[in-house]
Amino acid sequence: MNSVFENSPLPRYAQLADLLRQRITRGVWAVGQKMPSLEELVGEFNVARVTVRQAVAILAREGLLLPQQGRGTFVTAKPEHDRSLRLETSLRGLADAYRNDSPQLTILEETGAMPALQPGDGQAAPKYHFMRRVHARDGQPYCVISIYLDQRVFRLAPRRFRTETVVPVMLDLPSVKIAKARQTLRIASADVEVARQLGIAVNAPVAEVRRLCHSADGTLTYLGEVTYRGDYIHFEMDLIT
Repeated sequence: MNSVFENSPLPRYAQLADLLRQRITRGVWAVGQKMPSLEELVGEFNVARVTVRQAVAILAREGLLLPQQGRGTFVTAKPEHDRSLRLETSLRGLADAYRNDSPQLTILEETGAMPALQPGDGQAAPKYHFMRRVHARDGQPYCVISIYLDQRVFRLAPRRFRTETVVPVMLDLPSVKIAKARQTLRIASADVEVARQLGIAVNAPVAEVRRLCHSADGTLTYLGEVTYRGDYIHFEMDLIT
């Protein structure tokens, strides 16, 4: 079998439907264009005929494809929702993006835990409040995030921190002063747990972001370890400043 579809908890037809949907989104197949034949798709992806039919049926129900007896299958529309998510390069920009986006939050875990700090991460707070959650837009999960928030900061607005995205709430609090913030990004592949949480294939590309905020005395106030779906990330940098 094609390695694209190996070792995934998702049904093969759902994975294929997502792959075909991405091709339509990118314009590989334009609106009005005839899709490759059933046999061509079976040969390209090394899947059963029924798998292709099920994938096409999903996209037909979404209004993206129109199978016509004796003529083939035609692209009728692009997906309506913009799946791109701009990865901001400033803390204020990140807060504004999340504030305006208002993603749906699903709490996976909430407890007290200490982060495993790396050299250069700064001084640990006495205690942290740990939250692990999934963010979704229009019902589609796009990232899973583990958050370590200084317990003293969490206690300033526990209800808001539990129901809203953390960075905007943190910056809204007058008594919380962030003196330094940084983030790193690396491209990786989804493991079984992340694939299940984000609804993607195992080993699908993901972007792993590690985001840190420090107070003036060097205490690590916030640590966010985020895994984004690779097909949601849009990253821009100014090369001339």
